Amino acid sequence: MKIELRNLYFDDYFGLKEAMIEAYAGIGGDYWQLDDIKKLLDLFPEGQLCVLVDGKVVASALSIIVDYKKFGDNHTFQEITGNYTFNTHFVDGDILYGIEMFVAPEYRGLRLGRRLYDRRKDLCEKLNLRAIIAGGRIPNYKHYADLMTPREYLEKVKLKEIYDPTLTFQMSNNFHVKKILKNYMPGDTESKDFATLLEWNNIYFQGKEELIANSKQMVRLGLVQWQMRLFRNFNALLEQVEYFVDAVSDYKSDFIVFPALFNAPLLAEFNHLGEAKAVRELARYTEPLLQKFIEYAMAYNINIITGSMPIVEDGHLLNVSYLCRRDGTWDGCYKIHPMPSELSAWGMVGGNKLKIFDTDAGKIGILIDYDICFPELARWYARNNVQILFVPFLTDTQNGYNRVRLCAQARAIENECYVAIAGCVGNLPKVNNMDIQYAQSGIFTPTDFAFPVNGVRAEATPNSEMTVVADIDLELLKELHAFGSVQALNNRRSDMYEIRFRKMT
Repeated sequence: MKIELRNLYFDDYFGLKEAMIEAYAGIGGDYWQLDDIKKLLDLFPEGQLCVLVDGKVVASALSIIVDYKKFGDNHTFQEITGNYTFNTHFVDGDILYGIEMFVAPEYRGLRLGRRLYDRRKDLCEKLNLRAIIAGGRIPNYKHYADLMTPREYLEKVKLKEIYDPTLTFQMSNNFHVKKILKNYMPGDTESKDFATLLEWNNIYFQGKEELIANSKQMVRLGLVQWQMRLFRNFNALLEQVEYFVDAVSDYKSDFIVFPALFNAPLLAEFNHLGEAKAVRELARYTEPLLQKFIEYAMAYNINIITGSMPIVEDGHLLNVSYLCRRDGTWDGCYKIHPMPSELSAWGMVGGNKLKIFDTDAGKIGILIDYDICFPELARWYARNNVQILFVPFLTDTQNGYNRVRLCAQARAIENECYVAIAGCVGNLPKVNNMDIQYAQSGIFTPTDFAFPVNGVRAEATPNSEMTVVADIDLELLKELHAFGSVQALNNRRSDMYEIRFRKMT
């Protein structure tokens, strides 16, 4: 047996006609006339497909391109085809509309329909069309019409409680039902004159209006694994900061990420004070540090996640992180959950607002240290189409580090996003509460075929000062959302649970 998938030719007509009569025997053996096929081949030859088995036409898929806004979801087959003249075909349209798909009964166990659908999807992507839409029959509804409505029938097919040879097949090929149509194709007695309006979305579709600052597909991240050391003054710390910004920007990175409380060595100046007083004195350096980061972001053409720093606002001590964009703009967000030790030793309080940052490399979120351990926050970002989460952290022991790392990997998997963590290493023997640090900074991914098997894109050597630079592909996330072997975001049971924030001021 030889199977061949190719474009339909005019000479295939009589084989096509014979196969159609067999396929539609249940509704009178309808078939396309010779003139109809000639028109389609003249108008849109690449949209007309067939499958041959041992040289015989046994299956076919026919389609046109339409400007869908002229028709909308409430249309009939007669309207979408221009009363079968196909004058609705529009080369500059946005939808590949399927007007025919059949497989002769004798050949329905060979998955020929899947081959036709896959080729039709390839065509949709090649022509940069928004979606494939088609009206679908529900031939087995004739057995259930007296027992349930079409909507109830649809739900039972979806749950595989009822098998429908057409609808079950279409759903298995990633088509979803937009709505149920009445009198779409009058005379379809098996479907009781009902039809499903089906859609397959082209995730690679690019709109006609391209923005100058369009988001990138490949994004390069740079992580700083910062060695804690005593600095003789504030300017010496700035020299080390600028050194890393310079080094990472040389690799044309889009982002550089510093760890949480990387400026803690400056606490040595205030070691004679109590812990709570000392950290408030350290907060005086936050504003001048921010100004230098803004300057470096522009000078070195790189977006900077500034790690985190203490700040005093309205008498309250908070932990703040800033995004300094390379265009000179900046924004900030606060740590939501202070560590118990930060609360008891410093009197630190949490912020009350999550922030989404728009950048020239897509939407990002920042979760400071302990915040990555709370899955509700990362899920909120995922629901708002954030693709990269940055986590500046500071941990003293390996078990503390593993808490951050394992939670970060879990967030990447369950939210189908990238998570980058950057921490401090080394020790500060003359600074209270900052004696030792442990870190292994890294970039984590979802776990599916397109990603590393261990979910680690890149990682640093444990407890060594260094940088990590690696590329991430945002397009892979789009494919994962639509075609992943598991789809954690799409498969949520919203009928059972939801995430709701009581306070977002």
